[in-house]
Amino acid sequence: MHYVLDFADLRQYLMLFVRGAALTIALTAVSTVVGVIVGALCAVAREEGPTWLKAVAGLYVELIRNTPFIVQLFFIFFGLPSLGIRIDETTAAIVAMSVNLGAYATEIIRAGMRAVPRGLSEAGLSLAMTRGQILRHVILPQAFAKVFPALASQIVIVMLGSAVVSQISVPDLSYAANFVQSRTFRAFESYLIVTALYLVLAIALRRVLMRCARRLFRGTVKVRGGAR
Repeated sequence: MHYVLDFADLRQYLMLFVRGAALTIALTAVSTVVGVIVGALCAVAREEGPTWLKAVAGLYVELIRNTPFIVQLFFIFFGLPSLGIRIDETTAAIVAMSVNLGAYATEIIRAGMRAVPRGLSEAGLSLAMTRGQILRHVILPQAFAKVFPALASQIVIVMLGSAVVSQISVPDLSYAANFVQSRTFRAFESYLIVTALYLVLAIALRRVLMRCARRLFRGTVKVRGGAR
């Protein structure tokens, strides 16, 4: 079978791809901030909280990690309105991505907290630091530095997984591909462009995260596994 690549018909949709990429970046940025905060809070809850809080945080982690992301997205967008909670598609995508990242970030950060030498906490106590101060100034910075490569990989995974938000009409990259191929019937070219864009975004995001890590954790723990 002979197939001739033809991108001519796709030129008029260039800005649609650009807007889709921009929205994908925006969704990833917001969900990263929210998801990492949720993950840090839940990690502290699972390690330091009372029994009931450990149980609640553990239930959240197990529920999210053992169900498909697209089901979580559909539950938020289609299920919550049954309870009177109505949100637009972009907000639903951010909530779903944040909740999903938060569950995985919880266990990643928790592993980092357990890797911090106990002697550092004892040193903090000897300096009359409160438990909250030790967590904020000693344990969490060390924990983040130790596990940041794994956390960065999870953020990239969430960004790539955001492709399914087009199923609720969020105009991201995958939505752009679906729209363009439905108008031009050039499915191969449309998805080839989007594949290349996702590849570039993933590599760029990982590099940006690791460069940020080296600045944030300079003098704490050497961050490994990232791009120079």
